[in-house]
Parts: sequence; C-alpha cells; structure tokens
Amino acid sequence: MTTLLLLDASGVRAAGGWDFTAAMADIRASLLALRAGTAEMPAETSVALGPQGTRQARAYALPARVGDVAGVKWTAHAPPGTVPSNAALTLLNDATTGHPLGLVDSVGLTAVRTAAVSACVLDLRPVHRVTVLGAGRQGAAHLAMLAALHPGLAAVTLWNRTPARAEALLRQGPFPWPLHLASTPVEACAEADAVLTCTTAPSPFLDASIMGPGRTLLQIGYNEVRFSAIDRAGAVTVDLLGDFARTSAKSLFQMYRAGRFDLTRVQADLAMMVLDGWHPAPDAALYFSSFGLNIFDIALASRVLRTAERQGIGIRIPWQDEPLS
Repeated sequence: MTTLLLLDASGVRAAGGWDFTAAMADIRASLLALRAGTAEMPAETSVALGPQGTRQARAYALPARVGDVAGVKWTAHAPPGTVPSNAALTLLNDATTGHPLGLVDSVGLTAVRTAAVSACVLDLRPVHRVTVLGAGRQGAAHLAMLAALHPGLAAVTLWNRTPARAEALLRQGPFPWPLHLASTPVEACAEADAVLTCTTAPSPFLDASIMGPGRTLLQIGYNEVRFSAIDRAGAVTVDLLGDFARTSAKSLFQMYRAGRFDLTRVQADLAMMVLDGWHPAPDAALYFSSFGLNIFDIALASRVLRTAERQGIGIRIPWQDEPLS
C-alpha cells in the first residue's frame, strides 16, 4: 500500500510555499528544463462553469512534466459573486512510475507563482516607486513579494475599486516602505516606476497614458489594459508565446485576435529575460503580459511537497489500487 500526501493551505505555507526567492529559483530551473527538453507543457483544457455565456467562469486543467515529476493543476474560476472566487488543487505523480505522490492546495501557490514571475520582470531595471492595482489575493501576494524582495522601495501605492478592501490590506502591515492608498488609478500611477495590475476588472480602464517613458507595466489580470496602451509600449514582452494566444482572454491576445497586434512585435519572453539577460532600453515603456505557465505550478508544488515529506508536514492518505478479479 502506498500513501498520498495531502497538503492544505497551512501545510503549503509551513513547507515554504510563500518563499519568493525559492519560487524564483523554481521558475529559472523550469525554464532551463523546458529549453533542454526535460520539461513538457501541453496546452490547457477547460470547461464552462455557471450560466452559459459567463466569460471567465471556467475550470482549467493545466498539465506539465518537470524532471521526475508530472502533474496537473485543476483550477476553477467561479461565476461572478461566488465566494470563494476560485479554487485550485495540484495532483503530482512520479513521472517514471506514474505513482501518485501528493495533492497540494494551490490557491496560495498560484498567487506566489504569479508574483514570483513579476519579481523576475521587476529585476530587469531599477524600481523605486511601485503601484499595485487590486487588493485581492493577487494584490496581497504582490505586496508580500515586494516586502520580501524589495524592502528598500521609496514607496508603494495601492488602489482598489472598493476602498474598504484596500484599507483592510493596509491594516495587515507593517510594511518595510510607506504604503499609500489612492482614490483613483490615475492618482495611484502618477509617480510609479512600475505598475502591477492585479484586478478582476471586467473591462479595460488603463489607456495609453499609462505607458510613460521608462515605466514597467505588468498585466496580471485579464482586462485592465486597453489596446492603445499596448500600442504605445516601447517593448512588448510575455512569459511565453503559445497556442493560448488564440484563446486567452488576456488583453494582448484579445488584441491579436482582433487583428490589432502582430506577434512579431513581442521582443522577449520570460526565458530570454531570466536566462539570456535580455533588458529593455532604459527609457522604453515596458509592457509584460503575465499568462502563467503550467511548468511553474508543477515545479512549485513539487518543491513544497518534497519539503513537507522531509519535515513531516501534511496528512498521509492510504492509496491502494483495487486488484483486478
């Protein structure tokens, strides 16, 4: 009889799931493995949730193999107004035998993975003042990432559509830098070197004026950025170009499908940034579309699961195949 290790959110955190430096190392190792051909990342597949016609209310299966572990993250983005808004679990298997290894709560890990990708992009050039738009799970994870990796920032500004949620996040401090609340996105972005969009906005609200010289704009949410802003970017970058450009709801890929963006305009992907030392021109307005790659989900969950095994964290569930009669 084998056992399956089950990690809930507290177990993930206890096993180093919120270590952003380790997450960045996982990202680098995954990109190296993908380039070397020792990682595999098939296209995602999804099914609709909620009433037909509800955009973004879907459940996604994201499979990947990284080294000796294969797995799939199953993440459900609930219909509007549903609480909680999403749920995610990652099932890991031994890539040689296929034996199940563990089941990992991945809601927090998804936020950490996304914020760690943002950290890789922020490393491209100096930043002093950062704006975070959105005070939900992704906004909170990005503030945690900035606190861990950029404690010397001059200031961070936070905006959220509902001020009460931003105020609640502010009370979770102290933070290592002044954290200011803004009443509008325009006010929030006025002095920022980098803007991180972490909202669930149903329609775009950032126009071409957001792309100032030398500014970095990271789009984490789906819809915040208008096509005019992408048009003005001096450097357009992505984590990876793939088949999802034909289906993703991200602004950049909506623009591509509308015939408004030529993919040859993409100057770099995340591997070029992390592995090859690509940098934008100092005065270029940099736009980065953060999609989220399956290999990162599997790599982070695998590291956390192995740490949990060594440290005795989590719950062991008996797992035995039923013999054929």
